[in-house]
Amino acid sequence: MSKENCTHDCDSCGENCSSREADPTDFIVKPNSLSKIKKVIGVVSGKGGVGKSMVTSMLAVILNRRGSHTAVLDADITGPSIPKAFGLKQKAVGSELGLLPVQTKTGIDIMSVNLLLDDESAPVVWRGPIIANTVKQFWTDVIWNDVDYMFVDMPPGTGDVPLTVFQSIPLDGIIIVTSPQELVSMIVSKAVNMAKMMNVPIIGIVENMSFVKCPDCGKIINVFGESHLEQTAEKFGLKVLGKCPIDPEVGKNFDAGLAELANAPWLDAAADAVEKQ
Repeated sequence: MSKENCTHDCDSCGENCSSREADPTDFIVKPNSLSKIKKVIGVVSGKGGVGKSMVTSMLAVILNRRGSHTAVLDADITGPSIPKAFGLKQKAVGSELGLLPVQTKTGIDIMSVNLLLDDESAPVVWRGPIIANTVKQFWTDVIWNDVDYMFVDMPPGTGDVPLTVFQSIPLDGIIIVTSPQELVSMIVSKAVNMAKMMNVPIIGIVENMSFVKCPDCGKIINVFGESHLEQTAEKFGLKVLGKCPIDPEVGKNFDAGLAELANAPWLDAAADAVEKQ
């Protein structure tokens, strides 16, 4: 039983709660019996609006270009953007054996709630447990066939859905996406501490919207101020995987559903790290 004076930090708390003995891996669920998935990588962020879905999509695209079969499990149920990035309009179908992901033009497997809704613009007004269970079903009910790298695009923060993913899906590692702002250290600390609590390896950190390069003179402009990425990475012992600029061409491709035509060489090191995981 949980004690009244429990601090919810087992490293410093002296109470003898049942949660102290709990193994985070006890809740791991098996995928569909027909699925074959080699590596599962979570892409997380402490807050929204930092381009986590862009990083997720581009990592899937880059590794797909390198000859791996990649997939994206869109766990951001209330704000799904992966289907739009890849220009997917068709709906997912299934049988008594399971649900089939929708394939992009270059063969990336995608599963998202928007691929199940009649109207993709309709809001998903569901309570937390239902949303979390939907994400779990994307793992247990979908037939993921011969996937080398699956990327799980998680909603921001440390709420029900990220917790469900950490506890239910056997993640091989996570990548933290952030932006160059003063509060970044505090925000990253939440993601780092959650990963440590769940015993999930942190592959590294990617900073998005780091800068913009003037197309005329080539000058680097720090739109959101000076980057604190190196200091933050050093503080938490993380590996810096890349700094992504604000690139209008990438944004244009994503808005047009042409993520597979976008180029993001600044994420090559992150893709290398995933391959080594």
